[in-house]
Amino acid sequence: MEFFSKDTQSAFDAKDQAQWIAFGPVVFQVAKTMRDTGILTAIEESGQQGLSLEAIMEATGLSRYGVRVLLESGLGIGLVTLNENRYHITKTGVFILHDHLTKVNMDFVQDVCYHGLYDLEASIRQGKPEGLKVFGNWPTIYEGLSQLPAQVQKSWFAFDHFFSDTAFPAVIKHVYKNGIKNILDIGGNTGKWATLSTKYDPDIHVTIMDLPGQLNVAKNRIKELGLQERVSFHPVNILDDSQAFPKGFDAIWMSQFLDCFSEEEIVSILKRCYDAIDENGYVLILEAFWDIQRFKTAAFCLQQTSIYFTALANGNSQMYHSQVFIDCVKAAGFDIVEQVNNIGLSHTLLKCKKSSHP
Repeated sequence: MEFFSKDTQSAFDAKDQAQWIAFGPVVFQVAKTMRDTGILTAIEESGQQGLSLEAIMEATGLSRYGVRVLLESGLGIGLVTLNENRYHITKTGVFILHDHLTKVNMDFVQDVCYHGLYDLEASIRQGKPEGLKVFGNWPTIYEGLSQLPAQVQKSWFAFDHFFSDTAFPAVIKHVYKNGIKNILDIGGNTGKWATLSTKYDPDIHVTIMDLPGQLNVAKNRIKELGLQERVSFHPVNILDDSQAFPKGFDAIWMSQFLDCFSEEEIVSILKRCYDAIDENGYVLILEAFWDIQRFKTAAFCLQQTSIYFTALANGNSQMYHSQVFIDCVKAAGFDIVEQVNNIGLSHTLLKCKKSSHP
């Protein structure tokens, strides 16, 4: 895509960026520490007058040395400015403090990814999520998701839900516009889609299909909401390709799900979807493709998220380029009868039916 087709930097700018990359982990930790210790908040609340080093020490309870090294690093990062011995917050500092996307991404990287990323090269060479061992001995993160430490789970779900929360209200009218009433939600996670669907139309019934551990989370949520008559559950290990999918549905729905699998696994899952629906049935896929983004920063975030899959999630999946993904859809015997881009922050809806020329 056009964002990545040319190298337009000067040699000076390229070397400057190379240093940012070299010190990337330091930059990240300093920004997070300045956020979490209250340094940025104290400076922001001072308004135009700014704060002296001594005033920041008093506001945060940190030592002179600690405040000084963080502030000096923060100057280089661009979080604060210094004029007449007073520190002022920059626009970037404000985004670190208040931008929801930045907070979700930062917490996800810190709590879920940071330690495991040390084993990225081993993950690439072995084709396995070698960084996952910092949390447990599961083959993928999904088997262990319900057993992760509470803070890790909180950041994982906040990251996952941030994007679906913006996409679901925008996409739901596209999903149900063809009279779909009985839908299989594969990888339904905590039941957010099922809950929204029941509110959208009183005649819709959703069956959530997921790993048993994940279904327990969704079951508790559905029970709390009193939706047991509207939502059913079907436990299955999706990676076991000997397990056929249940039949009798108008459509199969997968949101932010297939990016959790390799190309070969995507084709396998879609082929089982093919066997589970009739000629009039739909397979509806909601995904974020890095090459179909309005802004370069959105593409950047998706490209870097792929590395989480490599080092921690499963070792073989990613946020896909749309053509790689579409090739998988076609290999499984489907035609894409409708494609809707720019849903929510970054998503695309693929509406698929069995190919007339398999």
